[in-house]
Amino acid sequence: MSEDFVGVIGDGTEENTELFEHFRIVADKGQALVRVDKFLQNRLENVSRNRVQNAAKAGSILVNDKPVKSNYKVKPLDVVTVVLAYPPREIVITPENIELDVVYEDDDVIVVNKHAGLVVHPGHGNFDGTLLNALAYHFKENGSRVDNGFGYLVHRIDKDTTGLMIVAKNETAQTVLAAQFFEHSITRRYQALVWGDFADDEGTIEGNIGRSMRDRVAMAVYPDGSQGKEAVTHYKVLERFNYVTLVECRLETGRTHQIRAHMQHIGHPLFNDALYGGDRILKGTTFSKYRQFVDNCFNEVPRHCLHAKLLGFVHPTTGKEMCFDSELPADMLTVLEKWRNYLKSRTEENL
Repeated sequence: MSEDFVGVIGDGTEENTELFEHFRIVADKGQALVRVDKFLQNRLENVSRNRVQNAAKAGSILVNDKPVKSNYKVKPLDVVTVVLAYPPREIVITPENIELDVVYEDDDVIVVNKHAGLVVHPGHGNFDGTLLNALAYHFKENGSRVDNGFGYLVHRIDKDTTGLMIVAKNETAQTVLAAQFFEHSITRRYQALVWGDFADDEGTIEGNIGRSMRDRVAMAVYPDGSQGKEAVTHYKVLERFNYVTLVECRLETGRTHQIRAHMQHIGHPLFNDALYGGDRILKGTTFSKYRQFVDNCFNEVPRHCLHAKLLGFVHPTTGKEMCFDSELPADMLTVLEKWRNYLKSRTEENL
């Protein structure tokens, strides 16, 4: 019988794939001298002393824009800011023997190359068969020391998005990595196959992202800033196929469905992205041969074409800069080759 692990993960209700919170507090004019850890515990609801201490160890507590230790004495009008890993909620994780592609692992972090169809953590109808269940099994089988038995999340990627994810093995590492996500010092590069061609080789998409008013499962872009949270995506064209384009996307922020929503917003939904309208022919001819070709491509990659290809960060303990790159998954590679061959055949027909 499998041993269940009872622990906590960040609250997945936030519209953010990065699991951290940021607080800014200005001390009163009459503020008595008090340690910054006690000051934060008194000012922040449901924040344990341990979480505050971890933030101090991680250099995530700043006073007047300078990192301080937990014994710093807060003075009147000090501006105190802190980045904390998301507030925990209790969850039970049963170890499950699920295939896991481990790219790197040490005592503090594990980097995995997530496959399509794997949900990151339980919730919203997915109570098992998740990445955390797989990690719990992996850690148990390998005798890894992980405080809660299954790891600490600092970010997420969608169920049908493939690619690199980092998970912390202890709360201190989680807090350090959360601060890096907040400061946008984490390097992330995605590759996506999207509908349509681009006028420019590079560009930037800006526009708040929040829940869609029409479909509560989907996200929408609010360029006027009336709703949602700030989101910035930089893209670069890698390969053109006339009707579809392979692009690289670099994220400044990590909102839910950010690339998918931003690309739809500029008229380039991801290839075969059913939620954002990319699962039908949006560009090209009406000839039956072309329709059959696109349908064949859809069958080869029955999901949105998005891969988290590159992940770079500063190791939370050693301070060493680390960077990992992963190859595109087989389904995307197959579809790209089909488009190359199709474009080549069309070119030869026109000669």
